[in-house]
Amino acid sequence: MLGFFLTTLVTALSLLVVDLAVPGVGIATFPAALAAALSLGLVNGSIKPILKFLAFPVNLLTLGGFSLVVNGLCFWLASLVVPGFAVHGLLAFILGPIVLSIMSTFLTGYFLNKGVAKKLEAVGNKFGLNQTQEPVAQPTTQQGSIEASEV
Repeated sequence: MLGFFLTTLVTALSLLVVDLAVPGVGIATFPAALAAALSLGLVNGSIKPILKFLAFPVNLLTLGGFSLVVNGLCFWLASLVVPGFAVHGLLAFILGPIVLSIMSTFLTGYFLNKGVAKKLEAVGNKFGLNQTQEPVAQPTTQQGSIEASEV
C-alpha cells in the first residue's frame, strides 16, 4: 500500500516537472497532478497492454519507434479524464512521456537513496497500514548433497 502511495507521489512530482519543462503540458494544481498520476497508472495498467498488442506489427516495422506514439497516446488519454491536466500539441504528445519517465526514474532513485521507503514503512507499521506476510520456510538440505565443510 505504501509502495503504491510512493509511486503515485513520485509520478505526481514528475508531472509537475513535465509541466515546467515541456510546452503544451499543463498541470493546474498539485491535487490535479495526483489525479493525473492515478489516471496514468490506470491507463498504463489497462489500456496500454491492449494498444501495445494491437500496435505490435507496426512497432516491429519501426524497430520500436512506434512505442513513442503508444506512450504519447496513453499520456493524452489520461489527460482527457482529469480536469486540470492538459496535453496540447505533438511536442507534448511525444516529449511529455519521455520527460516523465526520466524524472520518475530520477526521483525514485533519489527517494530510495534517502531511505524514504523505509521511513514510510516504519510509519505504516506504527499505524498498522502494512500487510504482514508469514515467513517462508527454508528448504532443508537433502541427504545426498555435499556441504561446504565436507569438501
